Amino acid sequence: MEHPGTLKKLFLDDLAVGDTFTSATHPLDADQVRRFAAEFDPQPFHLDEAAAQASLFQGLAASGWHTVAITMRLLVDSLPLADGVIGAGAEISWARPTRPGDRLSVKSTILSITPSRSKPDRGIVVVESVTSNQDGDEVQKLTSKIVSFRRR
Repeated sequence: MEHPGTLKKLFLDDLAVGDTFTSATHPLDADQVRRFAAEFDPQPFHLDEAAAQASLFQGLAASGWHTVAITMRLLVDSLPLADGVIGAGAEISWARPTRPGDRLSVKSTILSITPSRSKPDRGIVVVESVTSNQDGDEVQKLTSKIVSFRRR
């Protein structure tokens, strides 16, 4: 089932394997890239056009951690779990750099749901979140284990 921008708070029992959730978009500009990098990942290819051009990236590129942070914001807004998006582990891969001028969006798919045997009020939901740019090119894949609670 597709859940585009739903506002209804969802519990473990509301979710099904194969459910998808589509986020809004987030525009990224060079100023955002440099501000994030200056504070959290101060490497030349995130901060300086000339240094970035001479690097592996051949142009200014957002930090992968910046892409993760944007993904998290879009995920929180598009996967409305009743008690929040509480991570219990994740795997991240970056397919290509995120660049100034990109408009990012996230499509999340429920891969598995495992009710807890020892804590019946919750379970673990595995969610694959693919972050894409405006051309539909994948920039990041995040596969996360998320704690989800049952309705009380």
